[in-house]
Amino acid sequence: MRPSLRIALPLAGAVLALDQTTKLLVQANIGPREAIPLIPGYFDLVHVLNLGAAFGFLNQEGLGWQRWFFIAASLLACGVIFWLLHSEEGNSRLGASGLGLVLGGALGNLVDRVRTGLVVDFLDFHVDAWHWPAFNVADMGISCGVLLLIASMYGQGRRRNRRD
Repeated sequence: MRPSLRIALPLAGAVLALDQTTKLLVQANIGPREAIPLIPGYFDLVHVLNLGAAFGFLNQEGLGWQRWFFIAASLLACGVIFWLLHSEEGNSRLGASGLGLVLGGALGNLVDRVRTGLVVDFLDFHVDAWHWPAFNVADMGISCGVLLLIASMYGQGRRRNRRD
């Protein structure tokens, strides 16, 4: 197995498992639209069902097509990630780690969309009435993975410049 896959696949599996486990716990213990304050005025556990994507993008009832659009987009993203893991981008540990985190997040939200058509979000950070959009472990994997990919590309660019 390629070294990049030995790094990326366990990370993807860990993000997927943690994401699905936390979502199941939320669904079993918190009613829809219910909030449990953990840090009053700043952080709640919630149970939000999201038809859309990050930050509520396309989170509207009646569109109907967004479920299939996001399933297709997730499958395409997974395909691109596997392609990148076999390319130069996936050769660095940092790049492979970033791709693994993004893959795990994409798969976590894909499982929700295939199973129910909705993504479960449950982490709600806010300051009094101003709320950051609720998110989940899959979203954290995607966000952290993208940051690692940016760092990897930046490092690769610096190495190329030193060689020139």
